[in-house]
Amino acid sequence: MKKHSARVAPLSACNSPVLTLTKVEGEERPREPPGPAEAQAPAGTEAGGRTSRHRWTCSPEQLRKVFWGVAVVFCVCASWAGSTQLARLTFKTFDAPFTLTWFATNWNFLFFPLYYVGHVCKSTEKQSVKQRYRECCRFFGDNGLTLKVFFTKAAPFGVLWTLTNYLYLHAIKKINATDVSVLFCCNKAFVFLLSWIVLRDRFMGVRIVAAILAIAGIVMMTYADGFHSHSVIGIALVVGSASMSALYKVLFKLLLGSAKFGEAALFLSILGVFNVLFITCIPIILYFTRVEYWNSFDDIPWGNLCGFSILLLTFNIVLNFGIAVTYPTLMSLGIVLSVPVNAVVDHYTSQIVFNGVRVIAIIIIGLGFLLLLLPEEWDVWLIKLLTRLKVRKKEETTESSGDLGTGPQNRSRRARPSFAR
Repeated sequence: MKKHSARVAPLSACNSPVLTLTKVEGEERPREPPGPAEAQAPAGTEAGGRTSRHRWTCSPEQLRKVFWGVAVVFCVCASWAGSTQLARLTFKTFDAPFTLTWFATNWNFLFFPLYYVGHVCKSTEKQSVKQRYRECCRFFGDNGLTLKVFFTKAAPFGVLWTLTNYLYLHAIKKINATDVSVLFCCNKAFVFLLSWIVLRDRFMGVRIVAAILAIAGIVMMTYADGFHSHSVIGIALVVGSASMSALYKVLFKLLLGSAKFGEAALFLSILGVFNVLFITCIPIILYFTRVEYWNSFDDIPWGNLCGFSILLLTFNIVLNFGIAVTYPTLMSLGIVLSVPVNAVVDHYTSQIVFNGVRVIAIIIIGLGFLLLLLPEEWDVWLIKLLTRLKVRKKEETTESSGDLGTGPQNRSRRARPSFAR
């Protein structure tokens, strides 16, 4: 929340270079007459008094972003893997995925209050809550947040948000957390396909390959369990969750564009308000129809519910606002790194079988996810890097051949006696 001019899209992370190194050309000193000073040249200088020609440095700003990036990756990985495992643990005593979804979504109301606290602590021009709210409401248009805007621009995203989380949690009941977390990584491939079709984004062959790898990984993951109905339903649920997440991101970019940090916080808080006002009736109906039923409120594991909600809130806060301190690509890495964390936990807490097909499917989906993190100009950067390495290698070869050519002459001169004519 440091720069209010930056614009983000909730639950989205765009591609950007991870680290840009600055190349500094060393100066070439003029050759001086031989003397004692030449023998006492500092370490790192070449023969003839020349300094090394290439030196790579990293600016303090880049080091700071990388440092924060490591912290953000750890936070994203821990919160996402922790919420997945805690939800799985909750369902052992509280079999109510939609009620858990509704309870956790209510915590979205805290987004804007937390953002305002950060605004008061960091901003030099402090505004009141009302002033900041009115300024953020401009994101919805000149008239601000009207009833019409609420139902046309906020309510559909509230429904998509609920479906995404509910399908994800319901899938955890059917299959293990490792498969759920790795299959949800396919949402990035779905985002690319929808953006290419709906938003007319730039076509990239490498991302098409990544999308094919994601689809192949889904098929292999289904085959790993022998196409049993239980696992097929679970895989279908998590793929549906990834599709709803992708649709949410693409529609947000299509209808609303990008948002500043305050606008994104207000939008997510509005989703929490929508959840309280219009989704509350569904858990009540499920309770009285005994679809999601519990004997008494004392039987509800409130610790697990609150812990899951806090972890999910932390994940969404870091994922949406971590761009203020680091690169978006590093934040996305936290999601894919949660897969091995879930795999380790499942290995010791459940009866998951990591056969060859499952391992290959996880690797394929993870590779596709990493390919989707490549920036749009990755091919140009690769060509420049290869060209630079080729030129540098050619220069080193030329210098080494030059040294070999002059070496014997220098040795022969030193071998001649001083009285030779």
